[in-house]
Amino acid sequence: MTVPAFAFYLFALSTIIGGFFTVVSRNPVHSVLWLILAFLSSAGLFVLLGAEFVAMLLIIVYVGAVAVLFLFVVMMLDVDFAELKAEMAKYMPLALLIGVILLMQFGIAFGVWEFSDEAQALRFAETPGDVHNTKALGQFLYDRYFLLFQLAGLILLVAMIGAIVLTLRHRADIKRQDVLAQMYRDPAKALELKDVKPGQGL
Repeated sequence: MTVPAFAFYLFALSTIIGGFFTVVSRNPVHSVLWLILAFLSSAGLFVLLGAEFVAMLLIIVYVGAVAVLFLFVVMMLDVDFAELKAEMAKYMPLALLIGVILLMQFGIAFGVWEFSDEAQALRFAETPGDVHNTKALGQFLYDRYFLLFQLAGLILLVAMIGAIVLTLRHRADIKRQDVLAQMYRDPAKALELKDVKPGQGL
């Protein structure tokens, strides 16, 4: 067995084990740690495929940000996970049925899947050995699909602003900061001196 094949089987096995124990682990902190293992193993598979940029994105974004955020949230929130799991146990038969249906659909999809002849037209003029993976990805996004890439970013920005507007609630009983009132306040009116006599309080 060659070294790349051994590395592939090692990363693939650790990815499957990490994903399995992420679901079945009883401790939520352990579930997040198993999820981090699955992410790291998936990054190793991307490196074997020659997609180093995607592998580094997976480590930086998912492991360095999302998984660590999950870990901090799980450790800091006082959530009764026993009660949540008791609620989930009632829906286990339905979840198993949906899982079996999804597996059957994946099997049907992969059974009839084959390479398209039109996919060859997406290759660049350079041979794969002449262009780096990150350079090819940048040329693909910022040259051929530049307008679509910018429109996708604009749609995400509008969606983020819309979510903020929809969830923003102004309550009258909450005292909010008024920056202009603080800047233009008169110090002579803001400070009041009290003459406290000995033995008396305010």
